[in-house]
Amino acid sequence: MERKTSQIQPPTYGDLITILSIDGGGIRGVIPATILSFLESQLQELDGKDARLADYFDVIAGTSTGGLVTAMLTAPDENNRPLYAAKDITPFYLDHCPKIFPQKKCGWFASIGNMLQALVGPKYDGKYLHEVVKEKLKDTRLSNTVTNVVIPTFDIKKLQPTIFSTYETKRSACYDAKMSDVCISTSAAPTYLPAHYFKVEDGKGNVREHHLIDGGVSANNPGLVALSEVSKEILKDNPDFFPIKPMDYGRFLVISIGTGSAKWEQKYNSSMAAKWGIVDWLFHKGSTPLVEVFTQSSADMVDYHNSIVFQALHCENSYLRIQDDGLSGTEASVDVATKENLKRLVEIGKNLLKKPLSRVNLETGLTEPIPKGGNNEEALKRFATILVNERRLRESRSPLVTKVSK
Repeated sequence: MERKTSQIQPPTYGDLITILSIDGGGIRGVIPATILSFLESQLQELDGKDARLADYFDVIAGTSTGGLVTAMLTAPDENNRPLYAAKDITPFYLDHCPKIFPQKKCGWFASIGNMLQALVGPKYDGKYLHEVVKEKLKDTRLSNTVTNVVIPTFDIKKLQPTIFSTYETKRSACYDAKMSDVCISTSAAPTYLPAHYFKVEDGKGNVREHHLIDGGVSANNPGLVALSEVSKEILKDNPDFFPIKPMDYGRFLVISIGTGSAKWEQKYNSSMAAKWGIVDWLFHKGSTPLVEVFTQSSADMVDYHNSIVFQALHCENSYLRIQDDGLSGTEASVDVATKENLKRLVEIGKNLLKKPLSRVNLETGLTEPIPKGGNNEEALKRFATILVNERRLRESRSPLVTKVSK
Protein backbone atom coordinates (compact mmCIF):
# COMPACT_ATOMS: atom_id res chain seq x y z
CA MET A 1 0.00 0.00 0.00
CA GLU A 2 1.31 3.43 -0.95
CA ARG A 3 1.75 5.87 1.88
CA LYS A 4 -0.73 8.76 1.94
CA THR A 5 -0.09 12.32 3.10
CA SER A 6 -3.54 12.57 4.73
CA GLN A 7 -3.91 13.38 8.41
CA ILE A 8 -3.43 10.61 10.94
CA GLN A 9 -6.50 8.41 11.40
CA PRO A 10 -8.16 8.39 14.87
CA PRO A 11 -6.93 6.03 17.62
CA THR A 12 -10.19 4.09 17.42
CA TYR A 13 -8.76 2.36 14.33
CA GLY A 14 -5.47 1.47 16.00
CA ASP A 15 -3.93 0.04 19.13
CA LEU A 16 -2.25 3.14 20.57
CA ILE A 17 -2.69 6.81 21.45
CA THR A 18 0.49 8.60 20.39
CA ILE A 19 1.76 11.73 22.14
CA LEU A 20 4.83 13.90 21.55
CA SER A 21 5.77 16.36 24.31
CA ILE A 22 8.38 19.15 24.10
CA ASP A 23 9.62 21.08 27.15
CA GLY A 24 10.21 24.80 27.47
CA GLY A 25 13.69 26.27 27.74
CA GLY A 26 14.29 29.29 25.49
CA ILE A 27 17.23 28.88 23.13
CA ARG A 28 17.71 25.35 24.46
CA GLY A 29 14.85 24.43 22.13
CA VAL A 30 17.71 23.66 19.74
CA ILE A 31 18.27 20.42 21.69
CA PRO A 32 14.80 18.88 21.10
CA ALA A 33 14.88 20.25 17.53
CA THR A 34 18.00 18.15 16.93
CA ILE A 35 16.43 15.07 18.52
CA LEU A 36 13.20 15.47 16.55
CA SER A 37 15.09 15.88 13.29
CA PHE A 38 16.62 12.45 13.88
CA LEU A 39 13.24 10.89 14.73
CA GLU A 40 11.67 12.31 11.60
CA SER A 41 14.57 11.03 9.47
CA GLN A 42 13.88 7.53 10.83
CA LEU A 43 10.19 7.82 9.95
CA GLN A 44 11.20 8.87 6.44
CA GLU A 45 13.50 5.88 6.06
CA LEU A 46 10.61 3.59 6.93
CA ASP A 47 7.72 5.45 5.28
CA GLY A 48 9.00 7.74 2.55
CA LYS A 49 10.59 11.17 2.24
CA ASP A 50 7.28 13.01 2.69
CA ALA A 51 6.79 11.66 6.22
CA ARG A 52 6.40 14.33 8.90
CA LEU A 53 6.11 13.99 12.68
CA ALA A 54 2.54 15.27 12.66
CA ASP A 55 1.55 12.26 10.54
CA TYR A 56 2.23 9.90 13.45
CA PHE A 57 1.15 11.68 16.63
CA ASP A 58 -2.41 12.15 17.83
CA VAL A 59 -1.24 15.03 20.00
CA ILE A 60 1.85 17.23 19.94
CA ALA A 61 2.25 19.27 23.13
CA GLY A 62 4.73 22.05 23.80
CA THR A 63 5.44 24.70 26.40
CA SER A 64 7.25 27.99 25.76
CA THR A 65 9.95 27.26 23.16
CA GLY A 66 8.37 23.80 22.88
CA GLY A 67 5.10 25.53 21.98
CA LEU A 68 6.86 27.30 19.13
CA VAL A 69 8.31 24.00 17.90
CA THR A 70 4.83 22.46 18.17
CA ALA A 71 3.36 25.21 16.02
CA MET A 72 6.08 24.83 13.39
CA LEU A 73 5.47 21.07 13.20
CA THR A 74 1.67 21.33 12.98
CA ALA A 75 0.74 24.60 11.26
CA PRO A 76 -0.40 23.87 7.68
CA ASP A 77 1.18 25.16 4.49
CA GLU A 78 -0.83 25.88 1.32
CA ASN A 79 -1.18 22.11 0.72
CA ASN A 80 -2.37 21.41 4.27
CA ARG A 81 0.95 19.74 5.08
CA PRO A 82 3.16 20.72 8.05
CA LEU A 83 4.71 24.16 7.55
CA TYR A 84 8.13 22.95 8.70
CA ALA A 85 9.97 19.67 8.51
CA ALA A 86 11.79 18.84 11.75
CA LYS A 87 15.17 19.39 10.06
CA ASP A 88 14.21 23.02 9.38
CA ILE A 89 13.68 23.96 13.02
CA THR A 90 17.35 24.12 14.07
CA PRO A 91 18.26 26.52 11.20
CA PHE A 92 15.25 28.64 12.25
CA TYR A 93 16.63 28.89 15.79
CA LEU A 94 20.16 29.65 14.59
CA ASP A 95 18.86 32.43 12.35
CA HIS A 96 16.34 34.07 14.66
CA CYS A 97 17.40 33.52 18.29
CA PRO A 98 20.19 36.14 18.17
CA LYS A 99 17.54 38.70 17.17
CA ILE A 100 14.95 37.52 19.68
CA PHE A 101 17.55 37.63 22.48
CA PRO A 102 20.03 40.31 21.38
CA GLN A 103 23.18 40.11 23.49
CA LYS A 104 24.24 43.21 25.37
CA LYS A 105 27.77 44.37 25.98
CA CYS A 106 29.75 42.73 28.76
CA GLY A 107 31.52 44.49 31.59
CA TRP A 108 30.83 46.00 34.97
CA PHE A 109 28.69 48.89 33.72
CA ALA A 110 26.69 46.56 31.47
CA SER A 111 26.01 44.21 34.41
CA ILE A 112 24.65 47.10 36.48
CA GLY A 113 22.49 48.18 33.55
CA ASN A 114 21.15 44.67 33.07
CA MET A 115 20.28 44.41 36.75
CA LEU A 116 18.45 47.74 36.72
CA GLN A 117 16.57 46.68 33.59
CA ALA A 118 15.55 43.44 35.30
CA LEU A 119 14.11 45.44 38.20
CA VAL A 120 11.96 47.74 36.08
CA GLY A 121 10.88 45.56 33.14
CA PRO A 122 11.46 42.46 31.05
CA LYS A 123 14.98 41.86 29.76
CA TYR A 124 13.81 41.81 26.12
CA ASP A 125 10.98 43.73 24.44
CA GLY A 126 9.75 40.73 22.44
CA LYS A 127 9.12 42.79 19.28
CA TYR A 128 11.20 40.63 16.97
CA LEU A 129 9.69 37.42 18.37
CA HIS A 130 6.20 38.80 17.78
CA GLU A 131 7.07 39.84 14.23
CA VAL A 132 8.64 36.56 13.14
CA VAL A 133 5.94 34.39 14.73
CA LYS A 134 3.14 36.40 13.09
CA GLU A 135 4.96 36.35 9.77
CA LYS A 136 5.43 32.57 9.78
CA LEU A 137 2.07 31.51 11.25
CA LYS A 138 -0.07 34.25 9.70
CA ASP A 139 -3.76 33.65 10.51
CA THR A 140 -3.45 29.94 11.37
CA ARG A 141 -5.73 29.01 14.25
CA LEU A 142 -5.72 26.07 16.64
CA SER A 143 -8.46 24.37 14.62
CA ASN A 144 -6.30 24.50 11.46
CA THR A 145 -3.39 22.41 12.74
CA VAL A 146 -2.67 19.16 10.89
CA THR A 147 -2.87 17.17 14.12
CA ASN A 148 -4.09 17.99 17.64
CA VAL A 149 -1.97 20.33 19.74
CA VAL A 150 -1.87 21.13 23.46
CA ILE A 151 -0.04 24.27 24.58
CA PRO A 152 -0.10 25.47 28.23
CA THR A 153 -0.02 29.13 29.25
CA PHE A 154 -0.80 30.94 32.50
CA ASP A 155 -3.42 33.70 32.89
CA ILE A 156 -1.90 36.35 35.16
CA LYS A 157 -5.28 38.04 35.67
CA LYS A 158 -7.14 34.89 36.70
CA LEU A 159 -4.07 33.35 38.38
CA GLN A 160 -4.75 30.00 36.78
CA PRO A 161 -3.43 27.96 33.84
CA THR A 162 -5.01 28.35 30.41
CA ILE A 163 -4.53 25.27 28.23
CA PHE A 164 -4.91 25.80 24.50
CA SER A 165 -6.12 22.54 23.03
CA THR A 166 -7.36 21.66 19.56
CA TYR A 167 -10.00 19.52 21.19
CA GLU A 168 -11.62 22.54 22.88
CA THR A 169 -11.98 24.39 19.57
CA LYS A 170 -14.40 21.70 18.43
CA ARG A 171 -16.76 22.65 21.27
CA SER A 172 -16.47 26.43 21.21
CA ALA A 173 -15.05 28.95 18.72
CA CYS A 174 -14.05 31.10 21.70
CA TYR A 175 -11.14 28.71 22.23
CA ASP A 176 -10.00 28.92 18.61
CA ALA A 177 -7.13 31.37 19.06
CA LYS A 178 -4.51 32.29 16.49
CA MET A 179 -1.42 30.11 16.82
CA SER A 180 0.75 33.24 16.75
CA ASP A 181 -0.98 34.58 19.88
CA VAL A 182 -0.67 31.21 21.59
CA CYS A 183 3.06 30.96 20.79
CA ILE A 184 3.79 34.51 21.95
CA SER A 185 1.88 33.85 25.18
CA THR A 186 3.44 30.52 26.11
CA SER A 187 6.90 32.05 25.48
CA ALA A 188 6.37 35.12 27.67
CA ALA A 189 8.76 34.04 30.43
CA PRO A 190 8.62 36.31 33.50
CA THR A 191 11.55 38.77 33.64
CA TYR A 192 12.60 37.83 30.07
CA LEU A 193 9.67 38.70 27.78
CA PRO A 194 6.49 40.78 28.28
CA ALA A 195 3.09 39.30 29.04
CA HIS A 196 0.70 39.05 26.11
CA TYR A 197 -2.93 40.17 25.80
CA PHE A 198 -5.39 39.13 23.13
CA LYS A 199 -9.03 38.21 22.78
CA VAL A 200 -10.94 35.63 20.76
CA GLU A 201 -14.41 36.26 19.30
CA ASP A 202 -16.69 33.46 18.15
CA GLY A 203 -18.71 35.36 15.54
CA LYS A 204 -21.79 35.45 17.79
CA GLY A 205 -20.67 38.33 19.97
CA ASN A 206 -19.03 36.16 22.62
CA VAL A 207 -15.54 37.32 23.56
CA ARG A 208 -12.88 35.52 25.60
CA GLU A 209 -10.01 37.68 26.91
CA HIS A 210 -6.54 36.40 27.75
CA HIS A 211 -3.80 38.01 29.88
CA LEU A 212 -1.05 35.45 29.51
CA ILE A 213 2.51 34.58 30.49
CA ASP A 214 4.83 31.62 29.96
CA GLY A 215 3.28 28.16 30.16
CA GLY A 216 6.36 27.07 32.10
CA VAL A 217 4.81 28.67 35.17
CA SER A 218 2.32 25.80 35.27
CA ALA A 219 3.76 23.02 33.08
CA ASN A 220 7.26 23.40 31.68
CA ASN A 221 7.03 19.72 30.74
CA PRO A 222 3.60 19.48 29.07
CA GLY A 223 3.52 15.67 28.93
CA LEU A 224 1.06 15.31 31.80
CA VAL A 225 -1.18 18.07 30.41
CA ALA A 226 -1.36 16.20 27.09
CA LEU A 227 -2.28 12.95 28.85
CA SER A 228 -4.96 14.80 30.81
CA GLU A 229 -6.46 16.41 27.70
CA VAL A 230 -6.72 13.02 26.01
CA SER A 231 -8.22 11.44 29.14
CA LYS A 232 -10.76 14.26 29.28
CA GLU A 233 -11.77 13.56 25.67
CA ILE A 234 -12.24 9.88 26.49
CA LEU A 235 -14.42 10.82 29.47
CA LYS A 236 -16.50 13.01 27.16
CA ASP A 237 -17.06 10.04 24.85
CA ASN A 238 -15.14 11.48 21.93
CA PRO A 239 -15.70 8.80 19.25
CA ASP A 240 -12.07 9.11 18.10
CA PHE A 241 -11.08 7.13 21.19
CA PHE A 242 -13.79 4.45 21.37
CA PRO A 243 -13.51 1.92 23.08
CA ILE A 244 -10.41 3.12 25.02
CA LYS A 245 -10.82 3.73 28.78
CA PRO A 246 -9.51 6.94 30.49
CA MET A 247 -6.85 5.21 32.59
CA ASP A 248 -5.81 2.67 29.98
CA TYR A 249 -2.19 3.84 30.01
CA GLY A 250 -1.17 0.64 28.30
CA ARG A 251 -2.60 2.19 25.13
CA PHE A 252 -0.49 5.36 25.40
CA LEU A 253 2.82 5.86 23.62
CA VAL A 254 4.59 8.98 24.88
CA ILE A 255 7.83 10.56 23.70
CA SER A 256 8.89 13.44 25.95
CA ILE A 257 11.86 15.61 24.92
CA GLY A 258 13.56 17.91 27.41
CA THR A 259 15.63 21.01 26.71
CA GLY A 260 18.42 20.11 29.12
CA SER A 261 19.18 21.28 32.65
CA ALA A 262 22.21 22.38 34.65
CA LYS A 263 24.54 19.74 36.00
CA TRP A 264 23.41 18.49 39.41
CA GLU A 265 24.98 20.43 42.31
CA GLN A 266 26.79 22.61 39.76
CA LYS A 267 24.94 25.90 39.81
CA TYR A 268 23.53 26.79 43.24
CA ASN A 269 23.54 25.52 46.82
CA SER A 270 21.73 26.30 50.06
CA SER A 271 24.54 28.43 51.53
CA MET A 272 24.34 30.67 48.48
CA ALA A 273 20.54 30.85 48.41
CA ALA A 274 20.33 31.53 52.16
CA LYS A 275 21.87 34.96 51.55
CA TRP A 276 19.74 35.94 48.60
CA GLY A 277 17.17 38.68 48.60
CA ILE A 278 14.78 39.53 45.79
CA VAL A 279 17.55 40.90 43.57
CA ASP A 280 19.61 37.70 43.66
CA TRP A 281 16.57 35.47 43.19
CA LEU A 282 15.72 37.47 40.08
CA PHE A 283 19.21 38.36 38.88
CA HIS A 284 22.16 36.31 40.04
CA LYS A 285 25.30 36.54 37.88
CA GLY A 286 23.30 36.85 34.69
CA SER A 287 20.75 34.13 35.51
CA THR A 288 17.29 34.10 37.12
CA PRO A 289 17.26 31.39 39.82
CA LEU A 290 13.58 31.83 40.72
CA VAL A 291 12.44 31.17 37.15
CA GLU A 292 14.90 28.29 36.73
CA VAL A 293 13.72 26.64 39.97
CA PHE A 294 10.02 26.56 39.14
CA THR A 295 10.46 25.57 35.49
CA GLN A 296 12.93 22.78 36.25
CA SER A 297 10.93 21.45 39.20
CA SER A 298 7.79 21.46 37.06
CA ALA A 299 9.51 19.44 34.32
CA ASP A 300 11.05 16.94 36.73
CA MET A 301 7.82 16.36 38.67
CA VAL A 302 5.96 15.52 35.47
CA ASP A 303 8.66 13.04 34.44
CA TYR A 304 8.61 11.55 37.96
CA HIS A 305 4.83 11.14 37.86
CA ASN A 306 4.76 9.65 34.37
CA SER A 307 7.58 7.25 35.20
CA ILE A 308 5.72 5.97 38.27
CA VAL A 309 2.43 5.50 36.41
CA PHE A 310 3.94 3.75 33.39
CA GLN A 311 6.10 1.49 35.56
CA ALA A 312 3.22 0.71 37.92
CA LEU A 313 1.09 -0.39 34.95
CA HIS A 314 3.97 -2.40 33.45
CA CYS A 315 4.09 -0.34 30.26
CA GLU A 316 7.32 1.58 30.92
CA ASN A 317 8.60 0.71 27.44
CA SER A 318 5.87 2.92 26.00
CA TYR A 319 7.24 6.02 27.74
CA LEU A 320 10.44 7.61 26.45
CA ARG A 321 11.99 10.63 28.16
CA ILE A 322 15.11 12.13 26.61
CA GLN A 323 16.85 14.77 28.70
CA ASP A 324 20.40 16.01 29.29
CA ASP A 325 20.92 17.01 32.92
CA GLY A 326 24.61 17.81 32.52
CA LEU A 327 24.62 21.31 31.03
CA SER A 328 27.10 23.84 32.37
CA GLY A 329 27.76 27.56 32.05
CA THR A 330 25.98 29.35 29.20
CA GLU A 331 24.73 26.00 27.86
CA ALA A 332 22.16 26.01 30.66
CA SER A 333 20.94 29.55 29.93
CA VAL A 334 17.68 30.29 28.16
CA ASP A 335 18.85 33.43 26.37
CA VAL A 336 22.61 33.50 25.68
CA ALA A 337 21.98 33.43 21.94
CA THR A 338 25.53 33.82 20.68
CA LYS A 339 26.50 31.84 17.57
CA GLU A 340 29.02 29.88 19.63
CA ASN A 341 26.50 28.87 22.28
CA LEU A 342 23.80 27.94 19.76
CA LYS A 343 26.25 25.74 17.84
CA ARG A 344 27.26 24.13 21.14
CA LEU A 345 23.59 23.33 21.85
CA VAL A 346 23.31 21.63 18.46
CA GLU A 347 26.29 19.45 19.39
CA ILE A 348 24.74 18.69 22.78
CA GLY A 349 21.61 17.48 20.98
CA LYS A 350 23.65 15.25 18.67
CA ASN A 351 25.67 13.86 21.58
CA LEU A 352 22.48 13.23 23.54
CA LEU A 353 21.41 10.76 20.85
CA LYS A 354 24.46 8.65 21.69
CA LYS A 355 23.93 8.77 25.47
CA PRO A 356 22.46 5.77 27.33
CA LEU A 357 18.71 5.47 27.52
CA SER A 358 17.82 6.65 31.03
CA ARG A 359 14.93 6.64 33.46
CA VAL A 360 14.24 8.43 36.73
CA ASN A 361 15.13 6.41 39.84
CA LEU A 362 11.96 6.42 41.95
CA GLU A 363 13.99 6.23 45.18
CA THR A 364 16.51 9.02 44.56
CA GLY A 365 14.65 11.13 41.99
CA LEU A 366 17.78 11.12 39.81
CA THR A 367 17.92 10.01 36.20
CA GLU A 368 20.02 6.88 35.69
CA PRO A 369 20.95 4.74 32.66
CA ILE A 370 18.75 1.69 32.09
CA PRO A 371 20.83 -1.51 32.25
CA LYS A 372 21.15 -2.97 28.73
CA GLY A 373 18.80 -0.24 27.51
CA GLY A 374 20.98 0.89 24.64
CA ASN A 375 21.15 4.58 23.76
CA ASN A 376 18.60 7.26 22.87
CA GLU A 377 19.20 6.88 19.16
CA GLU A 378 18.36 3.19 19.29
CA ALA A 379 15.24 3.92 21.36
CA LEU A 380 14.04 6.48 18.81
CA LYS A 381 14.54 3.96 16.00
CA ARG A 382 12.41 1.47 17.94
CA PHE A 383 9.70 4.06 18.53
CA ALA A 384 9.79 5.11 14.86
CA THR A 385 9.01 1.53 13.85
CA ILE A 386 6.11 1.39 16.31
CA LEU A 387 4.73 4.70 15.02
CA VAL A 388 4.89 3.64 11.39
CA ASN A 389 3.23 0.30 12.15
CA GLU A 390 0.50 2.05 14.13
CA ARG A 391 -0.21 4.45 11.28
CA ARG A 392 -0.39 1.61 8.75
CA LEU A 393 -2.69 -0.37 11.04
CA ARG A 394 -5.10 2.55 11.34
CA GLU A 395 -5.11 3.12 7.60
CA SER A 396 -5.81 -0.56 6.96
CA ARG A 397 -8.81 -0.46 9.31
CA SER A 398 -10.19 2.98 8.52
CA PRO A 399 -13.03 3.26 5.99
CA LEU A 400 -11.87 6.84 5.33
CA VAL A 401 -8.60 5.84 3.67
CA THR A 402 -8.64 4.87 0.00
CA LYS A 403 -6.36 1.90 -0.63
CA VAL A 404 -3.96 2.51 -3.50
CA SER A 405 -1.66 -0.13 -4.92
CA LYS A 406 1.87 0.66 -6.02
